[in-house]
Amino acid sequence: MQENPSHSEMLASMTGGMVTPSERFVGSSRLHPNGRPKGAFRDAIRKVPDFRNFFSVILSLSFPPLIVWMVMVYSHPLIWIFSIFGMGISQNRLFIIHHEAAHRLLFSNRIINDLIGIRFIGLLAFGSGSHGYRVGHLKHHRDEFGPEEPDFIFYSFYPISKSSMGRKLLRDVSGVSAFKILRPRFQRLNELRRLRLTISFLSGQLVIAALFWFFCDLKTYIFLWIIPWSCVYQVLNRVRAISEHGGMTRSSDRRETTHFANQSHLVKFFIVPFNVGFHLAHHVDMSVPWKNLPILNKALVEDGYVPPDQIWPNYRSLWKALILK
Repeated sequence: MQENPSHSEMLASMTGGMVTPSERFVGSSRLHPNGRPKGAFRDAIRKVPDFRNFFSVILSLSFPPLIVWMVMVYSHPLIWIFSIFGMGISQNRLFIIHHEAAHRLLFSNRIINDLIGIRFIGLLAFGSGSHGYRVGHLKHHRDEFGPEEPDFIFYSFYPISKSSMGRKLLRDVSGVSAFKILRPRFQRLNELRRLRLTISFLSGQLVIAALFWFFCDLKTYIFLWIIPWSCVYQVLNRVRAISEHGGMTRSSDRRETTHFANQSHLVKFFIVPFNVGFHLAHHVDMSVPWKNLPILNKALVEDGYVPPDQIWPNYRSLWKALILK
């Protein structure tokens, strides 16, 4: 019987296809040799902007009901189609807010941060309103592509063929990926903790369904909540995730675990809202809130931590490199 491959064997055969070896960085007045900010610079960019984040949360929460209202008022097939895409984009934004809360960076008050970002928005983002995502995501940050990396397979084997990428996107847009994500929630329900999380997940979705039913109907819940998450959001999530870590590998040097790509305004709006596209900066110091990531990002370039040959000029060039000709 063939034994399962070791983690080192998996790293060698499944990762690193897009890594550019990095020259040693000795540090600067603002940055440590590992790129982390230091001193007064670090303290300044780690401050959580509570007031600004409050309005970002309110604005993001207003998009879904606004989309539903638009469909109810202008019930046209084209409006429905655009609304499905718009809702998927809105759900992506809610997930990124949930991600910010998982890092305890949404609000400086931990109780408020967890109540709004984890308990409430976590449920809206098709979660259980628990700290499960936070626990897994911190493992990702501690050791990208390490033995406990929750998304190891998701980032592996890049660059891949066009046919392979096509199959992945087809699974996303058809709802197969969403089914695979949800299926584990309904397994091992004899375990009390898993049963409790599943009940929490279902309760959240039942409340959302009830709101749709009260203000419009359940058909709208299916078409403007379930389908956008099952199809549109899954595509956005894959494109964003592989743009962050696809083809990279395990390393103590974050420049070899995470891509650095310049972003257009369209990409920022549709795929990487709330500065999550400054992903190398986020991995260099995950204690920097989204508002200040552009500042750290700029320092990484100006001080020489990120060399020019490791900067993707735009997301299009990165996506082309992720797919073999």
